Amino acid sequence: MRISELYDTIGIIENKIQLPLFNYAVSAGFPSPADDYIDIKLDLNEYLIKRPASTFLVRVKGESMTKAGIYDGDLLTVDRSILPGNGKIVIAVINGECTVKRIQYKNDILYLLPENDAYEPIIIKEPTDTVFVWGVVTHVIHPLL
Repeated sequence: MRISELYDTIGIIENKIQLPLFNYAVSAGFPSPADDYIDIKLDLNEYLIKRPASTFLVRVKGESMTKAGIYDGDLLTVDRSILPGNGKIVIAVINGECTVKRIQYKNDILYLLPENDAYEPIIIKEPTDTVFVWGVVTHVIHPLL
């Protein structure tokens, strides 16, 4: 097996692809007059992945996080080196099932909160529930078309 095939097999990207980045923020409100801008190059791998050894991608299935801007079919960048804490969106495994939820710890109770009113919060009951956090979601990638 060639090295490039091995890299493809284990998911390491051999070649960097740098895309032009306009150093100009696009207004999401009223348009503003164009400022001077400088073209620079951006490598999406470097932008999305701060710690490659602890980062992975996972695809979303379901609608429980739509108010957080996470939709069915999206890709999430997850960093296992970030400590989960209140307010962070995490990938958690509860009793063997994987889910993406916002974590909240309040009055000694751990909650995994959906971001969709159609879903109920998950209250972790110790010691009957087995929970561990795979990592903290750092980016959401979803197509607009």
